[in-house]
Parts: sequence; C-alpha cells; structure tokens
Amino acid sequence: MSLFGKPPWYAGGLAFACQQCGRCCAGPDEGYVWIAEDELARLAAFLGQNVEQVRKQYTRAVSGRRTIVEHPVTHDCIFLQPGAGAGCTGKGCSIYDVRPAQCRTWPFWKSNLASPDRWAQAGMRCPGINRGDRFELAEILLRRDAADA
Repeated sequence: MSLFGKPPWYAGGLAFACQQCGRCCAGPDEGYVWIAEDELARLAAFLGQNVEQVRKQYTRAVSGRRTIVEHPVTHDCIFLQPGAGAGCTGKGCSIYDVRPAQCRTWPFWKSNLASPDRWAQAGMRCPGINRGDRFELAEILLRRDAADA
C-alpha cells in the first residue's frame, strides 16, 4: 500500500520471466552493481578465493560502498561472459548462483516500479518484462525492498 492507502499501480501483479539475455548486465552506460559484505563472502567462496582477493580484483569503492567492476570499454559487468547464458546476447552471468541482491531483484526496483511508463521503458531493454509468470504484489514488494537493502 502507499502512504495514503491507495494501492500501487502494480497491485494486480506483474509478469516477468528472465530470458537470460544479459541486457540488464550490459552497457553502454556506466552503472553500479552494489555488493554487500556477506555477498562478497559468498562470491569469494564460489570463486575459490579469499574475500580480500575478490574485493581487490572484482570490486571498487564508490561513496563508501562496493560495486562490481565493469569492463572498461563496454561497461558490461565483469561477470557477464560469453557462453555463460542461453539468452539473446550469447552472454550470461558467470556468478548467477551467487549474484548480488541488486541482480536477483531485477526488474522489481523502485525506479522501474515508479509508474507504468517507467515499467514500459525498462521493458524496452528487458525482453523478460511482461512475459512469463505473474508475480503477486507481496512478492514484488519483497523484491523491491530487498533491492534497497
């Protein structure tokens, strides 16, 4: 519910089915993939490295937080790799099983849920939006809020 008791525009649910195309992980614009300390530890274990190695090699500090580094030219997430996914770009997430909350909660971010137009704009980039299973309001809110944690 909103602050004034009016349900959000997506109260009836939204459809989404990841197409594993990698577009949400790709440039051309620079972005941030925030990673928390517990996520960094899971990533290190997944990669078979210690946390400090992973912190130095795969993340950088921005405004007191950590973000996964991007390819310097394409601005793709460093973990978006050819052959790792089955989607439309031929690329996929090489750390999919331990990806950060920001990635796991796409596309249910506050910015995309701000209005039907913003949802439609996100859908122009993401072929999984408005396809597949319908997510109920409670699940959308859980994902939306987890994205900000």
